Amino acid sequence: MLAYLIRRLFAAAVMLVVIVMVVFGIFFLVPKWAGVDVATSFVGKQADPAAVEAIREKLGLSDPIFQQVWEFFKGIFVGRTYAAGGDVTHCAAPCFGYSFRSEQAIWPVLTDRFPVTLSLAIGAAILWLVFGVAAGVLSALKRGTLWDRTAMVVALGGVSLPIYFTGLLSLAIFSYGLGLIDAQYVPLEDSFSGWFGGMILPWITLAFLYAAMYARITRATMLEILGEDYIRTARAKGLKEQTVIGKHAMRSTMTPILTMLGMDLGALIGGAILTETTFSLPGLGQAVLNAIKNQDLPVILGVTLITSVAVLIANLLVDILYAVIDPRVRLS
Repeated sequence: MLAYLIRRLFAAAVMLVVIVMVVFGIFFLVPKWAGVDVATSFVGKQADPAAVEAIREKLGLSDPIFQQVWEFFKGIFVGRTYAAGGDVTHCAAPCFGYSFRSEQAIWPVLTDRFPVTLSLAIGAAILWLVFGVAAGVLSALKRGTLWDRTAMVVALGGVSLPIYFTGLLSLAIFSYGLGLIDAQYVPLEDSFSGWFGGMILPWITLAFLYAAMYARITRATMLEILGEDYIRTARAKGLKEQTVIGKHAMRSTMTPILTMLGMDLGALIGGAILTETTFSLPGLGQAVLNAIKNQDLPVILGVTLITSVAVLIANLLVDILYAVIDPRVRLS
């Protein structure tokens, strides 16, 4: 198990370096190849040529790409100083870039908004795992019954309806209409009840979409596994049905579920743009949306890296859970 973990950690570290290089290249090298002046996007198209040249010098955009990547890497660990003549700006470690539009480092922006997105992703993930997997298992065990048909119709509706529709509908009914829930976001450190009340509708809206997908996948996987030889053997040996389903069938069913969870949770931690916009949550999704509107390239770069790292870490945890659930993974 220890050797397996070491291999996975080493592979994750290598992949992280590759991700940073690729993302940096996409944002700074590809536009240059396409004939787009990156410095202009920092100061605006109507900027004075001298201001554009000063930004180019300050960011080191004229340096070789490998030197730019190295400076970016170094800034994450020891900080970075942007200098052009007498104009000097210091970005303390960890420096994920500096926005010359908002005149602030990117890392504090990310850390201020990250807890909102993290709480949204984790809360919704708990709901969709519990209800989605439970609905899928029950539908497989009660195949062809009224429950099965009803659950799959609801799941089809959940997959088909976009988040901004279900989000606005839930706001109209439970917040504006009935007044049962105050959908105004309140920071957790200010009030737990206010924070919980402001997050419950986003959790349910986001979980409704994902629970529908997980229910359908769980049902299909469970039906396939229930027809396997080792399940028939377990039943023939006289094992209780709860043991057959809970100990044998569920362990195999959870493998594709964990794969989906790693990808979905990692992507959501990078920012659920539609959900955060619908419910006015000050998370990473809102930050990247505002950055796109303002063409604030460093913020977009920072959120993209956070998303990539979140997906990488989530999949690393999934690999570890694979080894716990299925011992054959440790031997492969």
